[in-house]
Amino acid sequence: MGEKTLSKELIARLPRYFRYLDDYMNVGIKKVSSGELSHKMNVTASQIRHDLGHFTISGQQGYGYNVRELYDEIKRVLGLDKEKKVMIVGAGNRGKALISHRMFRNRGFKLEGVFDIAEMPDINGYHVFPINELPEFIKEHNTDLAILCVPSQEGSIVAKQVVDAGIKAILNFCYVDLDVPEDVIVENVHLRDNLMVLAYKYDNMPKE
Repeated sequence: MGEKTLSKELIARLPRYFRYLDDYMNVGIKKVSSGELSHKMNVTASQIRHDLGHFTISGQQGYGYNVRELYDEIKRVLGLDKEKKVMIVGAGNRGKALISHRMFRNRGFKLEGVFDIAEMPDINGYHVFPINELPEFIKEHNTDLAILCVPSQEGSIVAKQVVDAGIKAILNFCYVDLDVPEDVIVENVHLRDNLMVLAYKYDNMPKE
């Protein structure tokens, strides 16, 4: 079954499958049942079986799923079998934290460049380029993804710069909604929004 048929809900769960399967491999576990994954993910075993039924890897009764094969299949579906070249724009506190994040190690992402308003000392071994060099860098390195960590008032300006230079996918940490062309994908990470939703859920928990 083609990946275009996957629901948004399943796509949102795939990184969790990927993470737990990676954990299993790291401790030498070679097979896993839908029940074991259900316990890990807090999703019913029937939902697990339904999710994994979309892929070419099938479980065997009494055995479960081959961890490595399932990991490789989900890696392929997520597009992580092909290395993605990434750039970070904004080398403040959040940008620095992302530069050091392990997602750039053995996860299919390669951090190619870091940019800020002006050239800065290296961060964790990465040179920080001035933002005026950004368009040329994108074209020279064929960068795939941009992560924006600039102040909200600069978010739209920087988004236009990276899109004009050819970027088609943006992870947006700016606290602003970006106005980009329809053929550009944006994933927003608005931490304050998440915190407010958490506050609402907390205040509306069933009371004893």
